[in-house]
Amino acid sequence: MRVSATAKYLRGSTRKTDLVVRAIRGRRAEDAAAILRFMPQGAARDVARVLASATANAENNHNLPADRLVIVEALANEGPTMKRWKPRAQGRAFPIHKPMTHITIVLEDREA
Repeated sequence: MRVSATAKYLRGSTRKTDLVVRAIRGRRAEDAAAILRFMPQGAARDVARVLASATANAENNHNLPADRLVIVEALANEGPTMKRWKPRAQGRAFPIHKPMTHITIVLEDREA
């Protein structure tokens, strides 16, 4: 059985988040949580929250044991970009792009 969790509109670039997501894809949920706890990237905290949510969904909604869950899909998709303007010299304005990302994690129950 597959169980998923998604977090949308998280501030941060998709490219940086995808580096964190690739590190946990295909691993057991417990191992991935331990890896994320010690990653220095800021996106690791967001990914860890989504992983914890997916694990809780599996345990509470589908009665699946947490020690048998494996990450079968982990995606970091591009969300909308907030566009802001920064005033510069001589009446000019420079654009500032503040990207957002959507994180999806899919867990599956597999025998250890």
